[in-house]
Amino acid sequence: MSDAIVSASATEDGFAVTAAITTDLVRETQRRHGLSPTATATAGRLITGAALMGASLKDTLRISLLVTGDGPLQRVAAEAWLTGGGRVGARAYAKVPHADLPLNAAGKFDVAGAVGAGTLHVTKAYEEGQPYSGVVPLHSGEIAEDLAAYLLKSEQIPSVVALGVLADPNGVVAAGGVLAQVLPDADERAIAALERRALELPPVTTLIAGGADARALLEAFAGNAALRAVRTLDVGFACRCTREKVETALAGLGADELRKMARDNPETEATCEFCKSVYRFSSAELAEFATLLKRA
Repeated sequence: MSDAIVSASATEDGFAVTAAITTDLVRETQRRHGLSPTATATAGRLITGAALMGASLKDTLRISLLVTGDGPLQRVAAEAWLTGGGRVGARAYAKVPHADLPLNAAGKFDVAGAVGAGTLHVTKAYEEGQPYSGVVPLHSGEIAEDLAAYLLKSEQIPSVVALGVLADPNGVVAAGGVLAQVLPDADERAIAALERRALELPPVTTLIAGGADARALLEAFAGNAALRAVRTLDVGFACRCTREKVETALAGLGADELRKMARDNPETEATCEFCKSVYRFSSAELAEFATLLKRA
Protein backbone atom coordinates (compact mmCIF):
# COMPACT_ATOMS: atom_id res chain seq x y z
CA MET A 1 0.00 0.00 0.00
CA SER A 2 1.14 3.54 -0.73
CA ASP A 3 2.04 5.66 2.28
CA ALA A 4 -0.84 7.92 3.30
CA ILE A 5 -2.63 9.40 6.30
CA VAL A 6 -6.41 9.44 6.64
CA SER A 7 -8.28 11.24 9.44
CA ALA A 8 -11.95 11.55 10.35
CA SER A 9 -14.30 12.40 13.21
CA ALA A 10 -16.98 10.20 14.71
CA THR A 11 -18.82 12.98 16.52
CA GLU A 12 -21.77 10.85 17.59
CA ASP A 13 -19.38 8.40 19.25
CA GLY A 14 -17.19 11.12 20.74
CA PHE A 15 -13.83 10.47 19.11
CA ALA A 16 -11.57 11.44 16.21
CA VAL A 17 -9.22 8.97 14.56
CA THR A 18 -6.18 9.21 12.28
CA ALA A 19 -4.57 6.23 10.55
CA ALA A 20 -1.33 6.04 8.59
CA ILE A 21 0.61 3.71 6.36
CA THR A 22 4.31 4.59 6.69
CA THR A 23 6.06 1.56 5.21
CA ASP A 24 8.07 3.48 2.61
CA LEU A 25 8.81 6.27 5.09
CA VAL A 26 10.30 3.80 7.57
CA ARG A 27 12.21 2.00 4.81
CA GLU A 28 13.77 5.29 3.71
CA THR A 29 14.69 6.17 7.30
CA GLN A 30 16.31 2.74 7.74
CA ARG A 31 18.22 3.10 4.45
CA ARG A 32 19.59 6.57 5.17
CA HIS A 33 20.87 5.68 8.62
CA GLY A 34 21.72 1.99 8.22
CA LEU A 35 19.53 1.23 11.22
CA SER A 36 19.68 -2.12 12.98
CA PRO A 37 16.40 -4.09 13.19
CA THR A 38 15.65 -2.87 16.73
CA ALA A 39 16.62 0.71 15.87
CA THR A 40 14.40 0.51 12.78
CA ALA A 41 11.43 -0.60 14.89
CA THR A 42 12.05 2.19 17.42
CA ALA A 43 12.65 5.02 14.95
CA GLY A 44 9.86 3.66 12.76
CA ARG A 45 7.34 3.83 15.59
CA LEU A 46 8.48 7.32 16.58
CA ILE A 47 8.37 8.76 13.05
CA THR A 48 4.94 7.19 12.51
CA GLY A 49 3.73 8.77 15.75
CA ALA A 50 5.12 12.14 14.68
CA ALA A 51 3.40 11.84 11.28
CA LEU A 52 0.07 10.98 12.93
CA MET A 53 0.33 13.96 15.28
CA GLY A 54 1.64 16.21 12.50
CA ALA A 55 -1.37 15.49 10.31
CA SER A 56 -3.57 17.54 12.65
CA LEU A 57 -1.29 20.60 12.67
CA LYS A 58 -3.04 23.83 11.81
CA ASP A 59 -1.18 26.98 12.80
CA THR A 60 1.64 24.80 14.14
CA LEU A 61 4.79 24.77 12.03
CA ARG A 62 6.06 21.35 13.12
CA ILE A 63 6.05 18.78 15.88
CA SER A 64 9.23 17.26 17.30
CA LEU A 65 9.44 14.09 19.39
CA LEU A 66 12.61 13.28 21.31
CA VAL A 67 13.08 10.09 23.32
CA THR A 68 16.14 9.94 25.54
CA GLY A 69 16.92 6.93 27.70
CA ASP A 70 19.63 4.85 29.31
CA GLY A 71 19.24 2.05 26.76
CA PRO A 72 21.74 1.38 23.95
CA LEU A 73 19.98 3.66 21.45
CA GLN A 74 20.52 6.63 23.84
CA ARG A 75 18.44 9.09 21.84
CA VAL A 76 15.83 8.82 19.06
CA ALA A 77 14.23 11.86 17.45
CA ALA A 78 11.50 12.45 14.88
CA GLU A 79 9.84 15.49 13.35
CA ALA A 80 6.79 16.04 11.15
CA TRP A 81 5.23 19.06 9.48
CA LEU A 82 2.81 19.99 6.72
CA THR A 83 4.85 20.69 3.61
CA GLY A 84 1.93 22.03 1.57
CA GLY A 85 -0.03 20.45 -1.22
CA GLY A 86 -1.73 17.96 1.09
CA ARG A 87 1.47 16.30 2.27
CA VAL A 88 3.12 15.55 5.61
CA GLY A 89 6.91 15.51 5.64
CA ALA A 90 8.73 13.56 8.34
CA ARG A 91 12.26 12.65 9.35
CA ALA A 92 13.97 10.71 12.18
CA TYR A 93 17.29 9.44 13.46
CA ALA A 94 18.77 7.33 16.24
CA LYS A 95 21.96 8.48 17.96
CA VAL A 96 23.38 4.92 17.95
CA PRO A 97 21.89 3.53 14.74
CA HIS A 98 23.58 0.12 14.89
CA ALA A 99 22.54 -0.70 18.46
CA ASP A 100 20.51 -3.91 18.48
CA LEU A 101 18.97 -6.36 20.94
CA PRO A 102 17.56 -9.89 20.69
CA LEU A 103 13.80 -10.26 20.36
CA ASN A 104 11.91 -9.98 23.65
CA ALA A 105 10.03 -12.77 25.41
CA ALA A 106 6.99 -12.17 23.18
CA GLY A 107 9.11 -12.63 20.06
CA LYS A 108 8.93 -8.94 19.13
CA PHE A 109 11.51 -6.20 18.76
CA ASP A 110 12.75 -5.16 22.19
CA VAL A 111 12.05 -1.47 21.74
CA ALA A 112 11.59 -0.88 25.47
CA GLY A 113 14.96 -2.45 26.19
CA ALA A 114 16.67 -0.45 23.44
CA VAL A 115 15.22 2.81 24.79
CA GLY A 116 15.53 2.10 28.52
CA ALA A 117 14.30 4.44 31.24
CA GLY A 118 14.14 8.09 30.31
CA THR A 119 11.92 10.88 29.03
CA LEU A 120 9.73 11.87 26.10
CA HIS A 121 10.10 15.50 25.03
CA VAL A 122 7.42 16.93 22.72
CA THR A 123 7.83 20.33 21.07
CA LYS A 124 5.33 22.19 18.91
CA ALA A 125 6.83 25.08 16.98
CA TYR A 126 4.57 27.82 15.64
CA GLU A 127 4.85 30.32 12.80
CA GLU A 128 4.58 33.05 15.44
CA GLY A 129 5.29 33.02 19.14
CA GLN A 130 7.29 30.76 21.38
CA PRO A 131 7.30 26.98 20.87
CA TYR A 132 5.36 24.83 23.31
CA SER A 133 7.31 22.04 24.98
CA GLY A 134 6.30 19.24 27.31
CA VAL A 135 8.40 16.56 28.99
CA VAL A 136 7.11 13.39 30.63
CA PRO A 137 8.85 10.27 31.96
CA LEU A 138 8.68 7.32 29.61
CA HIS A 139 5.67 5.18 30.49
CA SER A 140 6.91 1.93 28.96
CA GLY A 141 9.53 2.74 26.33
CA GLU A 142 7.33 1.11 23.69
CA ILE A 143 6.64 4.55 22.11
CA ALA A 144 2.89 4.15 21.49
CA GLU A 145 2.06 3.94 25.20
CA ASP A 146 4.45 6.81 25.87
CA LEU A 147 2.71 9.10 23.36
CA ALA A 148 -0.69 8.21 24.81
CA ALA A 149 0.60 8.96 28.32
CA TYR A 150 1.97 12.31 27.15
CA LEU A 151 -1.32 13.30 25.50
CA LEU A 152 -3.23 12.48 28.67
CA LYS A 153 -0.82 14.09 31.15
CA SER A 154 0.29 17.15 29.21
CA GLU A 155 -2.68 17.91 26.97
CA GLN A 156 -5.49 16.23 28.97
CA ILE A 157 -6.66 14.30 25.90
CA PRO A 158 -7.53 10.62 26.53
CA SER A 159 -6.00 8.85 23.53
CA VAL A 160 -5.28 5.47 22.06
CA VAL A 161 -2.06 5.10 20.07
CA ALA A 162 -1.15 1.96 18.13
CA LEU A 163 2.15 1.86 16.23
CA GLY A 164 3.89 -0.99 14.50
CA VAL A 165 6.86 -1.94 12.34
CA LEU A 166 7.07 -5.41 10.83
CA ALA A 167 10.41 -6.47 9.38
CA ASP A 168 12.15 -9.60 8.12
CA PRO A 169 15.76 -10.26 7.06
CA ASN A 170 15.04 -8.46 3.78
CA GLY A 171 13.90 -5.25 5.44
CA VAL A 172 10.71 -3.43 6.44
CA VAL A 173 7.57 -5.33 5.42
CA ALA A 174 4.91 -3.07 6.90
CA ALA A 175 4.68 0.02 9.10
CA GLY A 176 1.87 2.26 10.24
CA GLY A 177 -0.28 3.35 13.11
CA VAL A 178 -3.55 4.66 14.48
CA LEU A 179 -4.14 7.66 16.76
CA ALA A 180 -7.63 7.99 18.26
CA GLN A 181 -8.59 10.78 20.64
CA VAL A 182 -11.68 11.57 22.68
CA LEU A 183 -13.40 14.73 21.47
CA PRO A 184 -14.00 17.66 23.85
CA ASP A 185 -17.11 17.24 26.02
CA ALA A 186 -17.29 13.49 25.36
CA ASP A 187 -18.45 11.53 28.39
CA GLU A 188 -16.90 8.57 30.22
CA ARG A 189 -18.74 6.17 27.95
CA ALA A 190 -16.79 7.50 24.96
CA ILE A 191 -13.50 6.91 26.77
CA ALA A 192 -14.53 3.36 27.70
CA ALA A 193 -15.64 2.69 24.11
CA LEU A 194 -12.33 4.01 22.80
CA GLU A 195 -10.38 1.66 25.06
CA ARG A 196 -12.61 -1.23 24.01
CA ARG A 197 -12.01 -0.50 20.32
CA ALA A 198 -8.26 -0.47 20.94
CA LEU A 199 -8.38 -3.91 22.56
CA GLU A 200 -10.42 -5.30 19.66
CA LEU A 201 -8.13 -3.90 16.93
CA PRO A 202 -5.69 -6.48 15.48
CA PRO A 203 -2.02 -5.39 15.32
CA VAL A 204 -1.75 -2.65 12.72
CA THR A 205 1.11 -4.42 10.95
CA THR A 206 -1.04 -7.54 10.59
CA LEU A 207 -3.70 -5.45 8.85
CA ILE A 208 -1.18 -3.66 6.63
CA ALA A 209 0.65 -6.85 5.68
CA GLY A 210 -2.77 -8.27 4.80
CA GLY A 211 -3.36 -5.47 2.30
CA ALA A 212 -5.10 -2.76 4.33
CA ASP A 213 -4.55 0.83 3.22
CA ALA A 214 -4.84 3.86 5.52
CA ARG A 215 -8.60 4.17 4.98
CA ALA A 216 -9.08 0.49 5.82
CA LEU A 217 -7.02 0.94 9.00
CA LEU A 218 -9.19 3.85 10.02
CA GLU A 219 -12.40 1.94 9.33
CA ALA A 220 -11.11 -1.12 11.21
CA PHE A 221 -10.76 1.03 14.31
CA ALA A 222 -13.98 2.98 13.80
CA GLY A 223 -16.13 -0.10 13.30
CA ASN A 224 -19.76 0.95 12.81
CA ALA A 225 -19.19 4.55 13.88
CA ALA A 226 -20.35 7.19 11.40
CA LEU A 227 -17.27 8.99 10.07
CA ARG A 228 -17.35 12.63 9.01
CA ALA A 229 -14.86 15.17 7.63
CA VAL A 230 -12.64 12.49 6.13
CA ARG A 231 -9.28 13.94 5.06
CA THR A 232 -6.45 12.23 3.17
CA LEU A 233 -2.82 13.36 3.09
CA ASP A 234 0.31 11.98 1.48
CA VAL A 235 3.23 11.31 3.81
CA GLY A 236 6.89 10.84 2.99
CA PHE A 237 10.48 11.40 4.06
CA ALA A 238 11.57 15.05 3.94
CA CYS A 239 14.27 17.15 5.53
CA ARG A 240 14.44 20.80 6.48
CA CYS A 241 18.21 21.15 6.26
CA THR A 242 19.76 23.56 3.74
CA ARG A 243 23.23 24.90 3.07
CA GLU A 244 22.05 28.30 4.25
CA LYS A 245 21.02 26.88 7.63
CA VAL A 246 24.42 25.20 8.00
CA GLU A 247 26.11 28.51 7.20
CA THR A 248 24.04 30.17 9.94
CA ALA A 249 25.12 27.48 12.39
CA LEU A 250 28.76 27.98 11.44
CA ALA A 251 28.41 31.72 11.93
CA GLY A 252 27.28 31.00 15.47
CA LEU A 253 30.75 29.62 16.22
CA GLY A 254 32.22 33.09 15.91
CA ALA A 255 34.91 34.59 13.70
CA ASP A 256 37.89 33.38 15.75
CA GLU A 257 36.74 29.74 15.72
CA LEU A 258 36.03 29.88 11.98
CA ARG A 259 39.54 31.23 11.30
CA LYS A 260 41.02 28.41 13.38
CA MET A 261 39.00 25.83 11.45
CA ALA A 262 40.14 27.39 8.17
CA ARG A 263 43.80 27.16 9.24
CA ASP A 264 43.58 23.60 10.56
CA ASN A 265 41.56 21.94 7.77
CA PRO A 266 41.53 22.36 3.98
CA GLU A 267 37.86 21.39 4.04
CA THR A 268 35.18 21.22 6.74
CA GLU A 269 32.17 18.89 6.57
CA ALA A 270 28.81 19.17 8.32
CA THR A 271 26.41 16.23 8.20
CA CYS A 272 22.68 16.52 8.85
CA GLU A 273 21.62 14.19 11.66
CA PHE A 274 18.26 13.53 10.05
CA CYS A 275 18.97 12.92 6.36
CA LYS A 276 22.77 12.39 6.34
CA SER A 277 23.30 15.04 3.67
CA VAL A 278 26.89 16.31 3.76
CA TYR A 279 27.71 20.01 3.34
CA ARG A 280 31.33 20.86 2.54
CA PHE A 281 33.07 24.18 3.06
CA SER A 282 36.58 25.04 1.88
CA SER A 283 39.05 26.82 4.14
CA ALA A 284 38.67 29.87 1.90
CA GLU A 285 34.90 29.90 2.45
CA LEU A 286 35.32 29.69 6.22
CA ALA A 287 37.86 32.50 6.17
CA GLU A 288 35.40 34.61 4.15
CA PHE A 289 32.62 33.86 6.67
CA ALA A 290 34.92 34.99 9.46
CA THR A 291 35.73 38.23 7.65
CA LEU A 292 32.04 38.94 7.07
CA LEU A 293 31.30 38.36 10.75
CA LYS A 294 33.97 40.82 11.79
CA ARG A 295 32.44 43.45 9.48
CA ALA A 296 28.90 42.87 10.76
